[in-house]
Amino acid sequence: MEDINLHFTGDFSAIGLANNLLAALIDNHIAHGNELDIDPRRIEWRRVVDMNDRALREIVVGLGGTANGYPREDRFEIVVASEVMAIFCLATSLDDLRARLGEIVVASTRDGRPVRARDLKAHGAMTVLLKDALKPNLVQTLENNPALIHGGPFGNIAHGCNSVIATRSALKLADYVVTEAGFGADLGAEKFLDIKCRSSGLMPDVAVLVATIRAIKYHGGVDPRELDHENMKALAKGPANLERHVENLRKVYRLPAVVAINRFAFDSADEIEAVRERLARLGVETITANHWAEGGRGAADLARAVVALCGTPGRPAFVYEDDDPLWQKIEKVAKTVYRASEVTADSKVRARIRKLQEDGYGRFPVCVAKTQYSFSTDPKLRGAPEGHVLNIREVRLAAGAGFVVMVCGDIMTMPGLPKVPSADGIDLVDGKVVGLF
Repeated sequence: MEDINLHFTGDFSAIGLANNLLAALIDNHIAHGNELDIDPRRIEWRRVVDMNDRALREIVVGLGGTANGYPREDRFEIVVASEVMAIFCLATSLDDLRARLGEIVVASTRDGRPVRARDLKAHGAMTVLLKDALKPNLVQTLENNPALIHGGPFGNIAHGCNSVIATRSALKLADYVVTEAGFGADLGAEKFLDIKCRSSGLMPDVAVLVATIRAIKYHGGVDPRELDHENMKALAKGPANLERHVENLRKVYRLPAVVAINRFAFDSADEIEAVRERLARLGVETITANHWAEGGRGAADLARAVVALCGTPGRPAFVYEDDDPLWQKIEKVAKTVYRASEVTADSKVRARIRKLQEDGYGRFPVCVAKTQYSFSTDPKLRGAPEGHVLNIREVRLAAGAGFVVMVCGDIMTMPGLPKVPSADGIDLVDGKVVGLF
C-alpha cells in the first residue's frame, strides 16, 4: 500500500520525464535558431512535477542571459494534469501512443500555425521513455484478488479513468471487471462514457454509484465538523444530490444502477434505512458495503446485485453526438447533466472555440474541468441545484488525447499544500513507512 501511494513502478516519473523532455525541446529549438518560427508568447506546453507546490503556478524561465534561452512566462502543473497522462491512459498500443504524442499541439508560429510535438521530432524519444510504463501494473488485494492499477489522469482537467490497456487486459482475465471513474456521475460517468468509451469502444453493463451517509448529510447542509453525528433532518434534504446522480445514470446514460453505501462506523441504522427507502421509490436498490472492515465478505451482497443487473444490461448512451459542434456539446453536458440554464463565455473564449471548430477539432469530445463538489461550478452550492450558469473561462486543446478541455470555475492544475500537509506525519520507523494512511 505504501509503494502504491508513493513511487510505485515509476509510471508517474516516466510521464513527467516525457512531458518535460518536450518542454525542454521547445526552448532548445528556439535557442538554436527557431527554424519553425515558434512564437515564444504562444507556447502552450507546460512543465510538470509530481508535487503540490503553489509557488510554481506562475514563473519566469530563461533568465540569466542569452546562454539560458529566451525569457518568458511559464508555469508548472502536476503530473496527472499533463496531456501525456491522458494520452497514456487512452492509448491502445505503443504505435497508438507514439502517434498520439506526435499530435500534441505545443505552440503556435508567429503567423498562427500550430506546432506539434512531431514537428520537433519529440514523439519518438517520448515513446521510448514510456515504453515500459505502458505495461499495466498487476497487484493484489489483502485477500489475494487481482487488481490492475495503471495511470491516473486528473479527474477535473482530464477524463479521470484508468488506462484502456489495463481495462482490456482485465477483460481477458476475468468474468467480471470493475473499474472506477473519478468523481460522481456528473464528471466521472460523463467522461468515462463520452471520452473513454467513445474512444475505445468499451461499454459498461452496470453502474455502481458509491455514496456515504456523510456526503449525503453534507449536501443536506450539515457543517463538515458535524457529519459524524446522526442528523435525520439533513437526510430528508441531502438525498436530492444522490437522486440526481442516479437519474443521470439511468435516464441520461441509460445504465442499470445500484447504490452502494460505503458505511462508516458512526452511521446509524436509521440513517441508512432513510436513504434506502428514499431510493426505493425510484426503483433503485441500495446496499450497505462493509468491505472496509470485512473485506470481500462485506461487499458480497453488492457483488450479487451487480451480477444480477448484468443479466439485463442497458444500452449506454452518450450525452452528445460526434458531429455536434463544440458549443452544442458543452451546452448538452451543462443542461442535460448539470441542469444549468445556460453556458456563457467571453469573446476570446468563444473565438477560441470557433477557431478549434474551423480547424477540424469539432469532432472531439469536450472535457469539462470543474469542481467535483457541486453540479455547478460553485463548490459551495450543495444539493441538486438547477438554473445555474456554466461559465467557460478557458479552453485548452488536447489534440493527442483527442478532446477539448473547457475550464470552468476556479479549477487549478497546480494545487497547493494545506496548512498541515500529510508530510508532517509521514516517517520511516524501523524500516517501515508510517503515517501515510
